[in-house]
Amino acid sequence: MNALTSRLDTWLGRFTMYRLIFWVLLVLVVYSMVLNALGWLTFGLPEMAVHLLLCLGVTYVSNRLLGLVFGLRPHSESSLITGLLLYFLFWPSLATTDMAGVALACVMASVSKYALAFRGRHIFNPAAAGAFITGLTGLNIATWWAATPAMLWLLLPGVALVLHRTRKKLMALVFLVVATSIISTELVSRGMTLGQGLWQPLAQRPLLFFAGFMLVEPLTLPPRRWQQLGLAAVVGIVFAVPYNLGVVANSPELALLFGNLLAFLMGQRGRVQLIFRGSRALTPATTEFTFEPARPVRFSPGQFMELNLPHSGFDGKGRRRVFSISSAPGAPEITFGVGTTEPLSPAKRALSALRPGDSISATAVGGDFLLPRDAAKPVLLIAAGIGITPFLSHLASNHSGRDIVLLYLAPGREELAGVEQLRASGAKVIARLADGSTPPEFMLDAGTARIDSTRLAELVPDIRDRAVYVSGSPANVVALRATARTAGAAQVHVDSFAGY
Repeated sequence: MNALTSRLDTWLGRFTMYRLIFWVLLVLVVYSMVLNALGWLTFGLPEMAVHLLLCLGVTYVSNRLLGLVFGLRPHSESSLITGLLLYFLFWPSLATTDMAGVALACVMASVSKYALAFRGRHIFNPAAAGAFITGLTGLNIATWWAATPAMLWLLLPGVALVLHRTRKKLMALVFLVVATSIISTELVSRGMTLGQGLWQPLAQRPLLFFAGFMLVEPLTLPPRRWQQLGLAAVVGIVFAVPYNLGVVANSPELALLFGNLLAFLMGQRGRVQLIFRGSRALTPATTEFTFEPARPVRFSPGQFMELNLPHSGFDGKGRRRVFSISSAPGAPEITFGVGTTEPLSPAKRALSALRPGDSISATAVGGDFLLPRDAAKPVLLIAAGIGITPFLSHLASNHSGRDIVLLYLAPGREELAGVEQLRASGAKVIARLADGSTPPEFMLDAGTARIDSTRLAELVPDIRDRAVYVSGSPANVVALRATARTAGAAQVHVDSFAGY
């Protein structure tokens, strides 16, 4: 199972979340047309084709035009995703009024990215905003027709892939449990059997589509996991409880917009401009990039930042990439340690081509790879290669004198990054160098033997008492997490680098 999970993580790491959602939605579009041809849906292929072109075309063009008006470079991939979402939200129709309503929803979705935004970051999910505004006009109303039993055969695995890639399975589960419980209770009270009451909300209401493609949109989420879980529960209640306030009534889009507003109040509000100050080689295969933020950035040691890196090359991953922050909170500059071995991806080439004074934007800060609040709790940090990056931030922020052991796995001595920071941190550092080279004198040499559970218990005899943190590639994280658990670790937290 660990091997299969590792292979899946490595494959999914070839795509950013945005690109994965785009392809999954596109597959669902094709599947919906196949279902229609087989008679499982009754829209008509001409209606569906025109509806698809209308959603994609109007959303894409309006987004490009608004980008010109506001002097910003639009994110085309995001606009296409919005168009595909609206394809599934509105009923395919060739009626003039219906098409006008869909076109309005597309335009309003694009407008919301610029007009309903704060410091360059949109507050509301664009598709939900467009659908809600259109519903107020009476031109058209979102029906969320993707919620049909025939769509489940591909909708369910598609949602599962997206949630696995984004690591939002628990958040989606909280939403589904809360919303399904409320809806099922109501249905059973009306005379349905328990089985019918459970099946109906999952198969005929848009809970799965909502949770997989809209609730977990990264730009409209709070930064911490506990915040995201609480948000999922609140949105589940607003989604499922019937109400009518006269002007508005309960709808999936209104529930999501309410959740978006709560998330905005919780997190790093708005895009941050980063001024590039320079770079330096940490190892032959790793480079540290230094930026000065235009305004203070709130983050905790171990969190990541999402950077917008426009580039012309196509690598299936889009423009937004996530990097762990290696500097300490409160420092005047923000640093990222990045693997820079050839061949470089287009985004990394764009990063490497920056010149001092150039500016890029950071679109989000988040992550839960945080050390225990109790400074008396000892920890074991296990870093494999580039996985040292978040630990450098942890160690630079260790002002309380926490008991820290760092196990650093690297190909050789020259591939040890941040040696001076590690020396100054006061942590006990153990190095396992695959080529048999000797680590710096302040590090303990673990030799070249593979780190299995027995060896790990020998190197860290009190591992049962320590909170364990593992960082590195997906394959290394899966293997080292299993090793730590077998060695007796009670708590293992992971942070993986899926490639960028």
